[in-house]
Amino acid sequence: MRILGIDPGYAIVGFGVLDYSGMNFTPLEYGAITTEAGTVFADRLTAIYEDLAFLIDRWKPDCIALERLFFTSNQKTVIDVAQARGVIILCAAQRKIPLYEYTPLQVKMAVVGYGRAEKSQVMDLTRRILRLEQIPKPDDAADALAIAICHGHSATGQRLQEAEKRATRTV
Repeated sequence: MRILGIDPGYAIVGFGVLDYSGMNFTPLEYGAITTEAGTVFADRLTAIYEDLAFLIDRWKPDCIALERLFFTSNQKTVIDVAQARGVIILCAAQRKIPLYEYTPLQVKMAVVGYGRAEKSQVMDLTRRILRLEQIPKPDDAADALAIAICHGHSATGQRLQEAEKRATRTV
């Protein structure tokens, strides 16, 4: 399964592309889509859409894992990030790619096994799980890879639950 993990934003959108097979992750590409401060906001959203469309068309992911938005104290930032998330969701929907959303707590649980883990712990375990020499930069890329790992673990659990349900029905 090829997973595109996305850490949404409007200045920086972290992304990470992983192949996941048999409990093993293989990183293919990671980085960030960036937009310049001071640029007309609609142009920033357009740039995010176009760069994401390029990544999707290049890597052809089976699914997209996206961090779920949570409220912070800065309402303007939340609204702008929500609009960027809308562009990301639209890009996935137009290509008929299933999209899954995960909270930061779910990502921490999947990567570290502890929902209150520090960001540094998540980043280091992401590096270890992917067998990388260094923690991916920028931080948004590391976050996107962690989101993709979360989906890989969650998707495996979902498939096991579905198999158990099928086995129960046939007995």
